[in-house]
Amino acid sequence: GSSRFYLSLEDNLLRIFMGERVAGLMRMFGMKEDDAIQDRMVTKQIMNAQRKVEAQNFDFRKNVLEFDDVANDQRKVIYEQRNELLESDGVGETVASIREDVFAELVRRFVPANSIDDQWNIPGLEKELESEFGLRLDLKGWLEEQEEADADAVLARVEDAAARLFREKEALLGEETMRSLEKHVMLSVVDNCWKEHLTSMDYLRQGIYLRGYAQKQPKQEFKRESFLLFQQMLERIKHELVQLLARVRIRSEEEVQALEAQQRAQAEAQARTMQFQHAQPAGYGGDSESPGEPAQSAQTAMPIHRDTPKVGRNDPCPCGSGKKYKQCHGSLS
Repeated sequence: GSSRFYLSLEDNLLRIFMGERVAGLMRMFGMKEDDAIQDRMVTKQIMNAQRKVEAQNFDFRKNVLEFDDVANDQRKVIYEQRNELLESDGVGETVASIREDVFAELVRRFVPANSIDDQWNIPGLEKELESEFGLRLDLKGWLEEQEEADADAVLARVEDAAARLFREKEALLGEETMRSLEKHVMLSVVDNCWKEHLTSMDYLRQGIYLRGYAQKQPKQEFKRESFLLFQQMLERIKHELVQLLARVRIRSEEEVQALEAQQRAQAEAQARTMQFQHAQPAGYGGDSESPGEPAQSAQTAMPIHRDTPKVGRNDPCPCGSGKKYKQCHGSLS
């Protein structure tokens, strides 16, 4: 068998990539609609148009692939770390290292390295430790007791307090339970931060072509911006992991049972005191007043009496201007 393809000169493929040349050739040869194209010149023009379209689509796919490669490289890093986390028996050492990095970065923001005490912001550091990690430290009083203290001493003080906080939680839970908790929290934080990062990458990709108006390469700008976003995501993973583990509250079985009993008692008390009140509908021709209240007689609407005769829109205006009422004081605003 054989196949026959029908082409329209008004199709975008032929109209954009072939122009009027082929149409002029076909008119010159006296070809009509539904005629088979057997001339080599016309066939060659159609093949050239198809090659141009395929080359253009290839460039589009190549451009998309270059953007996808950036996210793919980041995906490999995250998935490799996640697989290592799933296969590991415990992440205690990893969490301890991350905890030291997080508190070191936090302390350096308020107490810079190799700085004098006049440049320190101890109240801000105490407030940040309590609000972010639930760690209460009287650093101001401790510094007053010290004869000499530098930025490294403040950092060591904070890290010791953080390590002591984590040891107390581990003593309440047990080592095995603590390792399991650290692993599950770390997996959850990595997954949530990665999903937020992918959303940010989509937003960045949608508007990155506007950088071309500033004489910048969109691809290079996308790679640079995505790398910064990836670095911020890694720092956010560390911060949220330490924050969740530091603020997690361990409840004993007796406290859980007491809390559940209290919630049940509150729900039962609320159910007993809850009352639904609906307005009583008035019957047809009945009295809607509550018992004991005197019935009020309905006020009859009084008709409006006009003191002056009504002026038509086409009548002369009463002001004496000589204009019609609709063109003078009766005009619609």
